[in-house]
Amino acid sequence: MSSHGGPGDTVTLADVEVDDEFWSPRRERNRKVTIEYQYEQLEESGTLENFRRVAAGESGGFQGMWFQDSDAYKWIEAASYVLAQRDDPELEENVDAVISLIADAQGADGYVNTYFSLVEPENRWTNLHMMHELYCAGHLIESAVAHYRATGKETLLDVAIDFADLVDDVFGDEIQGVPGHEEIELALVKLYRVTGTTRYLDLAKYFIDLRGTDDRLAWEIDNPETLGGGEYEDGAIIPDARSVFTHEDGTYDGRYAQAHEPLRDQETVDGHSVRAMYLFAAATDLAIETSESELIEAIERLWTNMTTKRMYVTGGIGPEEAHEGFTTNYDLRNDAYAETCAAIGSVYWNQRLFELTGEAKYADLIERTLYNGFLAGVSLDGTEFFYENPLESDGDHHRKGWFTCACCPPNAARLLASLGEYIYSQRESELYVNQYVSSTVTTTVGDATVKLSQDSSLPWSGGVAIDVDADGASVPLRLRIPEWTESTTVTVNGEPLEASVPSEGYLELEREWTDDRIELTVDQTVTQLEAHPDVAADAGRVALKRGPLVYCLEAVDNDRPLHQYEDPSSAVSTEYRPDLLEGATVIEGEASVPDREGWDDELYRPASETARERTEFTAVPYYAWDNRDPGSMRVWIRS
Repeated sequence: MSSHGGPGDTVTLADVEVDDEFWSPRRERNRKVTIEYQYEQLEESGTLENFRRVAAGESGGFQGMWFQDSDAYKWIEAASYVLAQRDDPELEENVDAVISLIADAQGADGYVNTYFSLVEPENRWTNLHMMHELYCAGHLIESAVAHYRATGKETLLDVAIDFADLVDDVFGDEIQGVPGHEEIELALVKLYRVTGTTRYLDLAKYFIDLRGTDDRLAWEIDNPETLGGGEYEDGAIIPDARSVFTHEDGTYDGRYAQAHEPLRDQETVDGHSVRAMYLFAAATDLAIETSESELIEAIERLWTNMTTKRMYVTGGIGPEEAHEGFTTNYDLRNDAYAETCAAIGSVYWNQRLFELTGEAKYADLIERTLYNGFLAGVSLDGTEFFYENPLESDGDHHRKGWFTCACCPPNAARLLASLGEYIYSQRESELYVNQYVSSTVTTTVGDATVKLSQDSSLPWSGGVAIDVDADGASVPLRLRIPEWTESTTVTVNGEPLEASVPSEGYLELEREWTDDRIELTVDQTVTQLEAHPDVAADAGRVALKRGPLVYCLEAVDNDRPLHQYEDPSSAVSTEYRPDLLEGATVIEGEASVPDREGWDDELYRPASETARERTEFTAVPYYAWDNRDPGSMRVWIRS
């Protein structure tokens, strides 16, 4: 198998060994508990049975959501990332068994989709906006690439190639159209990079360029009698689709699928947030391959809109439940939808933006999202998940073990399993340290073999030690200086280093490296954050942040109802508690609460007769909320 490679591929997952006090227990639970649990769910939900029925030539009897196949593909991808880093014979045996099922279910022409194969074989490719054939194909391709890179086996890659070839034969020739749910675009770029076959890159470009310029999706909305999917739950999917793809007057609205105008013309991030992230990630991949300036300008413009007007302090995105996505500038209501998959998609997009530009702001956002918007989506024991991630709760929002639409659990599993991909990168013969996670990487930079060992105390304290050996070769290293730190000190072999940080946000060090030690200390002052004045939901409120972590108040730690706390003190203390939430640093301080004296027999009183008093509060990391007794939670506190 030939390989094109691609940016960021020089440091592979197999090159990195993560051994981190914070992340390793979570990754080990992901391997031992989450991935095993999700394999069991593939059986219980009927996902694998669907493939068995297709392989046996049966019809009918489909179980689950119409895009249920993607759960199996994402599980294979997560499992493959584990196999890239360690031997696990039992896991590999299960992966091989599922791949065999998928291969047996593939049609002679390369087609793989259990819903249409079992229920509506005559209606393939008729409902692009909602039935997710291309979305599932994308996840199949991604899992195949991950499996091939991890094991060297081409069993699933052969399936993906045959399906991708079919898609390329059909689209642009027989059918002019784009998927309603983006995903195949970024997968095709991955397939191009691992095979070197340019038709896959060309097909990705076709889908990206056509979106917002053709009327296929609009035509489908106006002609529901012609569409596949009518057999799913008595056709309920057809009116559901109209509700998100049309304006109030019934006319077509392509914003839900980012199809309202060509990508290069779009000014704001709109529509379904997961779809948007996958599209923008694919477009960034395309920009990396083509260096097209107009595309790069559009991507950066959209990123600026998202991060300055449409993103939560946690890195979460998408406030609206009805269409699972973006609304208007500064609509950041605290009963947020903020889907876990959208946070994961943001990580994917920002990693590609870093590969394109080398700018630290993208790695900064990855860090913010990993520790907050994403990690809150997984329970401490790895068995339950948030689909939605609000920034306040009255105690009625809890994680679940599985969902009818189970996109988030396997997505979380594949991100945790692939964490090593986000720690280091190589660009233009320079080695970048993007995330401070204890780990070791051995890679080749130019003609030099570099071994770098990192010992990080984040997120609880700001000390990082990095040992570097390149057998005396001169290799440029770039260390990200986190955007949240107010001061940074750096020493090399104990000698203080005076160095400026360029606008890209990385400190550059270059020397002939032989058993050298870099020590980095970043300040982790507790900061009270305010939101932009136009964010109505957070007017007159502050949020607490320390290092990469956003904090929240939970009822279990505080004596008063959380809505009563106001004016938190700027003078706070922090304490690491090893027995709390598997080890966590808490923030303790004082806040103002109503004086209860005299209220026993009254419901209303003149404001002049009320008083307030100071009381203590305790804040815990946002990612850890809802892991103890049920109760209310608040990120934003009245100031």
